[in-house]
Amino acid sequence: MHAAHLIPPHGGVLVNRVLTPDAAKVWAERAQTLPKLQLDVELIKDIKNIARGVMSPLTGFMNEADFVRVVDEMHLASGDVWSIPFVLDVTKEESMQLKTGDPVALCDAAGNAVAVLHVGDVYTYDVMHVVEKVYGTTDDAHPGVSRWKAMKPYLVGGTIDLIDNSKEPFYEVNLDPVETRYVFTQRGWKTIVGFQTRNAPHRAHEYLQRLGLELCDGLFINPIIGKKKAGDFQDEVIIASYSHMMKEYFPSNRAVFSILPARMNYAGPRDAIYHAILRKNFGCSHFVVGRDHAGVGTYYGTFAAQEIFDTIEDIGIKILKFENGFFCTKCDCMATPKTCAHSDDVRVPPSGTKIRKMLTAGEVVPPTIMRTDVVELILKQPKIFVEEGEE
Repeated sequence: MHAAHLIPPHGGVLVNRVLTPDAAKVWAERAQTLPKLQLDVELIKDIKNIARGVMSPLTGFMNEADFVRVVDEMHLASGDVWSIPFVLDVTKEESMQLKTGDPVALCDAAGNAVAVLHVGDVYTYDVMHVVEKVYGTTDDAHPGVSRWKAMKPYLVGGTIDLIDNSKEPFYEVNLDPVETRYVFTQRGWKTIVGFQTRNAPHRAHEYLQRLGLELCDGLFINPIIGKKKAGDFQDEVIIASYSHMMKEYFPSNRAVFSILPARMNYAGPRDAIYHAILRKNFGCSHFVVGRDHAGVGTYYGTFAAQEIFDTIEDIGIKILKFENGFFCTKCDCMATPKTCAHSDDVRVPPSGTKIRKMLTAGEVVPPTIMRTDVVELILKQPKIFVEEGEE
């Protein structure tokens, strides 16, 4: 790999569990005779991210030692910092058919083998303990909590080998870490700032992206695409609006856009650590953590996601802790509380709720909150938001 001068991946080695085409063919045939586990689309995204090194140093679903330590201490058994448990849940009946060392076919809803799991540990877990530790709450209204409470009672760990390395949909904007590291290196970038989002871009996001770009050689905009909650932007809207921003507003040799197919955990501070590690694997040297990063409702303090980095050891990527941006009508520009002397009555904050209401009503969002051409592009989309029941 060319990336000698880029930041090393988490754990030091970029994981690759993608089978060669020949090996994939052999395992796809063999999978027909193996025990099978059917996975939903979100677990399949996890498998692909693990196999492609996005989640280095993970090589599969967590065995018990990793799981327990991640939940309780935010470290893997190896000692590396890791904040979110990644597990494969199975029923009691399924668990009884799984033997350590045996291969199992991991299949999609249509029965196609996506990967092979080499069974490690099969174990149980205390769901209330897990959600309290990971999400800081046991409230069913929290989407992460409700997901865990709906899971099956057993977990199976083990390394995976990926048979199906397809990248549909949106394959043209779905780069894996080997590819991003190649692009960054070809452009001669040494410092790259990663920006995580699950929204279409408003002016405050753009302002933070520009601040990051002032400090670094390149900007890597990497929105999460996948399972969201009702009211979040549709994937197509995020991709279309950011593609427009890349074309119209950022220098073409200073910015890269790529999606990250994954579910949102909404784990606030723990998600911020996880998101930083993923961007480190992509090759970023810096990562933006704004206010209420990856939060949901009022479960986390406004700056909890920034403060958590003061409680863990250095994870090898520089965290840029920016305050919330807004347009100040008196300064006549975008600013933050650090750079603006004025009171709230002249500041126009980018309220997501307000933007959603205005877009839903087909109203013009003020250009101080969202660029007019971005609003026009969003309003042309057939569907703007995720609706109840289709999360």
